[in-house]
Amino acid sequence: MPTRPLFPTLLYETEIDGELLPELAHSIRSLATDDLAGQRWSKQHAYAGYTSYASLNDLPKRDPAFADLAKLLTRNARAFAKELGWAVKPKLDSLWVNLLKGVGHHSGHIHPRSILSGTLYVEVPPGSGAIRFEDPRLPLMMAAPARENTFVTVQPHAGLLLLWESWLRHEVLPGNGRGERSSISFNFA
Repeated sequence: MPTRPLFPTLLYETEIDGELLPELAHSIRSLATDDLAGQRWSKQHAYAGYTSYASLNDLPKRDPAFADLAKLLTRNARAFAKELGWAVKPKLDSLWVNLLKGVGHHSGHIHPRSILSGTLYVEVPPGSGAIRFEDPRLPLMMAAPARENTFVTVQPHAGLLLLWESWLRHEVLPGNGRGERSSISFNFA
């Protein structure tokens, strides 16, 4: 064959055992009720729901369910790093919870100062918005013909764990459901 792939973009995708999910769901909803700083930040930044992104940076120390999750995420991040051919052991750098209303969304972004990023979907009601990844060649502004698949969309479901290299631009599309989607996002350094 005259062609071969160069520099593939990998997405790590696995399922998480359901035993931890109810504990995490309870913890996320408790945080959304009790974290006044997170509530203020979410309101000031027009976040359609609640996030602990700017308010709590020690969740694995606060809650045994998050401590268990941190261990699970680290095992998966190290497996992904090995698959990427990296000779490093990623270290969990930050972890935050999201409780997003049905129509809520996040515009396209990357995660600077990290090597791996990801999301664990805890509760995903019908109509929740998908996560969409952008072809990394798109912003290079080259005079290339249009491609059909410049975005890859992944529909979330409870227990889905996704990991990607932090430079990969992604966004959360608006949903059309009425329930709140709970997820946990994180970065590895």
